[in-house]
Amino acid sequence: MSKIAVTGKGGVGKTTVTSLLAHTYTQQGRRVIVIDADPSPNLAWALGFPPEMVAQITPIADMEELIQERTGAKPGGVGGWFKMNPRVDDIPERFSAEYGGIRLLQLGTVKKGGSGCICPESVLVKTLVTHLLLDESSEVVIMDMEAGVEHLGRATAQAVDAFLIVVEPGRRSLQTAELIKRLAQDIGITDLYLIGNGARDERDGEFLRQHSPDLPILGLLPYSPEAIEADMQGVAVFEAAPKLVEATKLIAAELDRLEATT
Repeated sequence: MSKIAVTGKGGVGKTTVTSLLAHTYTQQGRRVIVIDADPSPNLAWALGFPPEMVAQITPIADMEELIQERTGAKPGGVGGWFKMNPRVDDIPERFSAEYGGIRLLQLGTVKKGGSGCICPESVLVKTLVTHLLLDESSEVVIMDMEAGVEHLGRATAQAVDAFLIVVEPGRRSLQTAELIKRLAQDIGITDLYLIGNGARDERDGEFLRQHSPDLPILGLLPYSPEAIEADMQGVAVFEAAPKLVEATKLIAAELDRLEATT
């Protein structure tokens, strides 16, 4: 696997899953870049980035000088003239942070009211995502997304090798998964899978299998007090919760197996 998008209902553990997968692929000797596309970015903490490094990370959408330089328009404006294909190939190297072999980019939030807005910030962010997903390098790219497909489009959907929907044992989580499934299929994403998070016992696993939105379940991550403690202490979840690490290795292996058969 090389291009993975992780999504799901808010609070189900998308960031935890993203950090665990990043760690797993790094341990396999692969180069990993993770994209924090959540409006409230906190992936750096889950990856164990030092606080001083986290403080220095600026989301791409907040880089006013960069946006104006690349698009030819000042951020904050709607309409007018600006480049629709700004240069972005140097951004991952220049404006990311790297720690523990994992390179991190924060997209940030395009602060615009209404839907369908076309503005310099959104053009730069979408072009960057397209570049990263269409890049055929050996890097593993993992996107920690919000509950939807807003950062993807038909032009980039074909580059996503797997769309992972994180769910908890609960009907609301599964309802959101069903909606995400429809949205993803609308833009041509066909390889969709579920990951169950916070499973207390086999009954939770059976519930997910019985009520899942007709999608393969890659595996279950057990309920982990250690993961909660890691969040409180600001340390990487994969350093504090070895059981989650082992479960993620199985999930990654199952993902590889299923993708090899499609």
